[in-house]
Amino acid sequence: MIDALEFGKIKQWRQSFWSDLRPALVVTRREVSDTMRDWRIVFPIVILVTLFPFLANFAANEGIDFVNEYGANLIIERLFPFLMLVVGFFPSSFSLVIALETFVGEKERGSLEPLLATPLTDRQLYLGKLLAATIPPVLASYLGMGVYLALLNLSMGWRPDPELLVLAVLLSSVEALVMVSGAVIVSSQATSVRAANLLASFIIIPMAFLLQAQAGFLLFADYAVLWWIAAFLVVVNILLIRLGVRIFDREHLLGRDLDYIDLSRAWRTFRTAVLPRRGLKSLYVEEIPTLLRAMRSELLITFLVVFVGGTLVGVWGAVKFPLPEVAVDFERLSDVTMIEEGVASTGLLPVFSTEAVFFNNARALVGGALLSIFSLGVLGEMLLLAPIALIAYATLQMTPLGISPWLFVTVFVLPHGILELPAALIATAQAMRMGDVILEPPDDGGGVTGIVRELGHFVKLFVALVLPLLLIAAWIEVNITPQLVVRLFGQMG
Repeated sequence: MIDALEFGKIKQWRQSFWSDLRPALVVTRREVSDTMRDWRIVFPIVILVTLFPFLANFAANEGIDFVNEYGANLIIERLFPFLMLVVGFFPSSFSLVIALETFVGEKERGSLEPLLATPLTDRQLYLGKLLAATIPPVLASYLGMGVYLALLNLSMGWRPDPELLVLAVLLSSVEALVMVSGAVIVSSQATSVRAANLLASFIIIPMAFLLQAQAGFLLFADYAVLWWIAAFLVVVNILLIRLGVRIFDREHLLGRDLDYIDLSRAWRTFRTAVLPRRGLKSLYVEEIPTLLRAMRSELLITFLVVFVGGTLVGVWGAVKFPLPEVAVDFERLSDVTMIEEGVASTGLLPVFSTEAVFFNNARALVGGALLSIFSLGVLGEMLLLAPIALIAYATLQMTPLGISPWLFVTVFVLPHGILELPAALIATAQAMRMGDVILEPPDDGGGVTGIVRELGHFVKLFVALVLPLLLIAAWIEVNITPQLVVRLFGQMG
């Protein structure tokens, strides 16, 4: 009985899925047909698919000839997979151009109204446009990688192993879909193609950084991390598609004709968001707790990405690149002056002082917030993930030296980190909120007005909460943490 009931639910869900997908595929066929007839889109894709693989193959051959003189064949061979990803990435990047034209381009050409008058639901229309912007560039990406691999096989006899081939195809597909999902949201919210193209920097910049990160992992042939990146991109795709379906509204799209900058309104919004409403007591008792509750989801995501993700990266680094025992010099921990000189010698700080540590941390969080605006919050998260990964990496190096990792964290990190890390978490979470609010409709508090408002909230939290915590943490890091380190680890030298 239960099995029959479950089967009935699955059958009902499948029928509902196909009933939604069939009308969407009608839109997809229409859009793909129009795209393939537009020589301004087809011609660059054809050029990239036919000429760029030959160029990449030529670069690979020249690289092999060059490194043969120095016996560094392994290095250039590790670049073959990266060139394969690049060959696949360039055609798929045209999905960004096509996606930006999906709604706002048709609106400018006057062909949007008949399409919106069809009996399609908003979800069917949105999914049809999404698939249409994805299919041609992704197929061109597959073709480009195929041509490149065929040339590489003929010229040098190199073939990728099956895992690498599947991974390259998967990464190329999910990266294209991420760009399309983000660009379709931008196109549905922008009022002109020019505005949509300007907003495209929020998509292309993080994807360019991601491609550089993939190059590093391919150089070390570490495919496990690339699988994690692919899984992360799949999750981002699901979130972006759900967000796009939720905020798409055809009436709202037709009703907007022009975006304009109202500086006086923007200033009023910023001032209202940044200034305390009823004095300092109300600020700390009511306003700041309200702001923290409002960004619960951002705090959770930041914690998972930065602390959990950073720990996993640190564990991977400790297993992959363990430090030799001679690399840890306990003699430098036997005196506070030597610790201060060691920190200054790294070049990260001009001098190991409370002011230097405070301004360095504050500057890093402000920089992360600025990067978050241009990357939907991604780059701010990555900037904070790096030190967490280093802490996890250093902690795991203590076990082979006979030192308890918990003792290491308690002495080196917790005295100042118990204040510094929550401050960084709050600032980064608010920066993420500031970066992704642009994807919400203006009527729901998003858009440019939303950015100005969340910028005011960021300044309020930063000045009233984050900076005091960073200042106290910096004083502890300079005056207390070194003393604890000397007491517990100095005698090991």
